[in-house]
Amino acid sequence: MAGRPWPRRKLRRRLGLERNRLRRPIDRVQRWIALGLLLLLAVIATPAAVWAAGLAYDGGMRVERTERAERHQVVATVVATGVGSSGDHYVHETVQANWPRPEAGSGQDAAKTRTGTLPGWKDAEPGQKKRIWVDRQGDPAVQPRPHSRTVTDAVYAAFAAVLGAGTPILAIYLLVRRRCDRYRDGLWDEAWARMDADRHRNHPF
Repeated sequence: MAGRPWPRRKLRRRLGLERNRLRRPIDRVQRWIALGLLLLLAVIATPAAVWAAGLAYDGGMRVERTERAERHQVVATVVATGVGSSGDHYVHETVQANWPRPEAGSGQDAAKTRTGTLPGWKDAEPGQKKRIWVDRQGDPAVQPRPHSRTVTDAVYAAFAAVLGAGTPILAIYLLVRRRCDRYRDGLWDEAWARMDADRHRNHPF
């Protein structure tokens, strides 16, 4: 369609990438500096992002393997509900339960069964069972690190690397643009001064 090139042309004009005879040499200088800085950003940011993402991903995978090796799921059985000290405002949010130690099998004695307080859940009643995560000592633990968090951290690390590499480059470009704007303002002042000097000579009347 004939209207499609217009947004692209508008973008090129805003970036100063179109060929326009009205553009001054300082405009072209600014454009080439901007393109050079953009290329520098691509050269620096790409390997930095890959390195940061890889470092974060490898660290996350090590944590995943460690936590999955040290934590296990067991079945906890509710013994009592509303367990807590007197005056505890959160007494109804906990339950007392027992669960086997990770190394205790079904045929071993009950001495290896742990009893403790767990966060409660809706309509918890004595005798209900729920799977929980415990560490090697049998103490309640949080779920091992999910792989999705490792991937997310790697993406965040890559973004942070790009941001870290791009911030000083952006600052350099802003300084260059400020100097170019000052130079352009000076050219405008000179042009207006020439017009004022030639006003009487070039006056049509």
